Amino acid sequence: MATIVKLVQQLIRENKIIIFSKSYCPYCTRAKSYFNARNQAFFALELDQEGNGGEIQAALEKMTGQRTVPNIFIRGNHVGGYSDLSRLRADEVDALLSGPNL
Repeated sequence: MATIVKLVQQLIRENKIIIFSKSYCPYCTRAKSYFNARNQAFFALELDQEGNGGEIQAALEKMTGQRTVPNIFIRGNHVGGYSDLSRLRADEVDALLSGPNL
């Protein structure tokens, strides 16, 4: 588990926006569309297409308390899922996007 947690932490550090996703999840699709509509590049890791996707999802739950997808990070800040993202005002998202990495 420690190796997977380190992998997840590295992915979060290396990507301005990362969405831990599942390819069939409608909320994941909405999260990706949200950033596409704002011309924001992101990295989506499709957990259902990764051999260790279940382990990554378990590590994310341990790190964030959130088991569901999408699990979204902006500059290292855990945003939550799509519902959490959609509740943020545009200026709050802009602040996360332009702020320092955690």
